[in-house]
Amino acid sequence: MNKILVIDDDAAINELIKVNLELAGYKVIQAFDGTKGFALCKQELPSCVVLDVMMPEVDGFTVAQWIRKNDETAEIPILMLTALSQVSDKVNGFNIGVDDYLVKPFEMEELQVRVRALLKRTRQIPKSASTRELLTLGEMTLLPESYSVKINDKIAKLTPIEFDIFNLLFQNHGNMVTSAKILKDIWGYAPDDDIETIRVHIRHLRTKLDKISDGKKYIETIYGGGYKLVI
Repeated sequence: MNKILVIDDDAAINELIKVNLELAGYKVIQAFDGTKGFALCKQELPSCVVLDVMMPEVDGFTVAQWIRKNDETAEIPILMLTALSQVSDKVNGFNIGVDDYLVKPFEMEELQVRVRALLKRTRQIPKSASTRELLTLGEMTLLPESYSVKINDKIAKLTPIEFDIFNLLFQNHGNMVTSAKILKDIWGYAPDDDIETIRVHIRHLRTKLDKISDGKKYIETIYGGGYKLVI
């Protein structure tokens, strides 16, 4: 049974999330402040963390940083809950390493969909590791077991989300992949207003590729459409 850690100082919301996730078949652990939440994360090593942002003393962004910097918890997926709806707030969360972002108020059905998508995506090796999909193209090779990409003799380490996005572009190289398809294939849903999520991760991908590509640009933006890998 997947174990979900909920960290939220609002006892009513925390309990509501707990009840609904338990009804969906998960075991739920609760914490009501950031310090206790991080301690439980290290102790329990949950399958996923549902993390509020606005908490006293230690906010969710700080807790997310602690989780990402700890070797034992670094790969645990984080779904961040917040009333902060500005694009800059989302960018801040994704820059820290948050996997998904749900703005309050939200429907419990959507929370369940997001959690299920995170667990499905992050608790398994990418599809390319277990199938005969193309893993080498020209000077580029994907390394699924380490979530890395190799260009000639240089290697860039990617996050699981970055790797999955890049793998999707890689398998469709030369063809445009729409933002809607990326959201649906990687996150498991396709909200109309979440394109900034893609932009942030594409920007991170480009930054990492630039460091090993000797000046060559591999990801092309098709304005109004999506992205294309050019090799």
